[in-house]
Amino acid sequence: MEQALHHFKATIASATASKRALRIRGGGSKDWYGQALQGEPLDMRGHTGIVAYDPTELVITARCGTPLAEIEDVLAGQNQMLAFEPPHFGNGATVGGVVASGLSGPRRQAVGSVRDFVLGAVLMDGNGEVLHFGGQVMKNVAGYDVSRLLAGSLGTLGLILEVSLKVLPRPLLETTLRFEANEGDAIRRLNEWGGQPLPISASAWHGNLLIVRLSGAEPAINAARLRMGGEEVAQAEPFWAALREQANPFFTDLAPSENLWRLSVPSHVPPLSLPGEQLIEWGGAQRWLKTDASATAIRAAVQQAGGHATLFRGGDRSAGVFHPLAPAVAKIHRNLKNAFDPAGIFNPGRMYPDF
Repeated sequence: MEQALHHFKATIASATASKRALRIRGGGSKDWYGQALQGEPLDMRGHTGIVAYDPTELVITARCGTPLAEIEDVLAGQNQMLAFEPPHFGNGATVGGVVASGLSGPRRQAVGSVRDFVLGAVLMDGNGEVLHFGGQVMKNVAGYDVSRLLAGSLGTLGLILEVSLKVLPRPLLETTLRFEANEGDAIRRLNEWGGQPLPISASAWHGNLLIVRLSGAEPAINAARLRMGGEEVAQAEPFWAALREQANPFFTDLAPSENLWRLSVPSHVPPLSLPGEQLIEWGGAQRWLKTDASATAIRAAVQQAGGHATLFRGGDRSAGVFHPLAPAVAKIHRNLKNAFDPAGIFNPGRMYPDF
């Protein structure tokens, strides 16, 4: 541990002195996400190990290079899980990459995002200082918001050395229902169900077919099935796993002229008038769009609906992968970057081209 910290600190000092960028990298399973990669790779895969895990406390603490699969296996042995269902997008996914990318899977609509599960973190900043935020128990809220800042930061603030994540028990029972529905009817149903005490843990609409997962105790699921109707889907777990990993045809069959956009809008927004094919998740709040439309047209339509658009895969990234920030928000981002990484050596331009 001390040897690794000494190596990281020396690398940061050398990079700062020579004004060269460092590309913080775990398993590389999400190298395609964000703006173009820059800098000399700083491999974090050797910094591994579960530091603490007490199933009764519902918290696991691990070093950043620990494989996500290893953590999931350990939790499964105690019938627990990372409830936000982080996607792997490859065999090399690490827990540091989970936090840095900030990506969540189908269950996010019911339990929250990665950010909601980060209880604490250990970070090495641009001065080589080791900073501790948050804690290892859910009741400890000291520095809670600072540790959450790391979720989705794509390594631009420093080296995430260690994270503490809240875990949850696996559901007692799950079942999946399917309904024939056009896009407008699916959005309406999802929002109506969202206002009722139903154990919905995931949803997906595509091609006039609405799929909904129920999770919980048997009486609650049986009552929901009677209330909602629909047809039960047998052996549905592979479907949700493929959706989480974007391994189903909607994501894999991307034409050369198409780009994949991730649209985040209020769940009640009616169907967006944009060319291309859509898949809807998270009760209507996340909408995937395959299209050759311009970034300007897409972002204008989504912004008018009260949301934002991310160029997830493909396309010309010179227009920016992430939705442009309002001036006041951009200033906050720059100030945070300058506070944690004054020399600007960590993953420069990975989120926004100018910082």
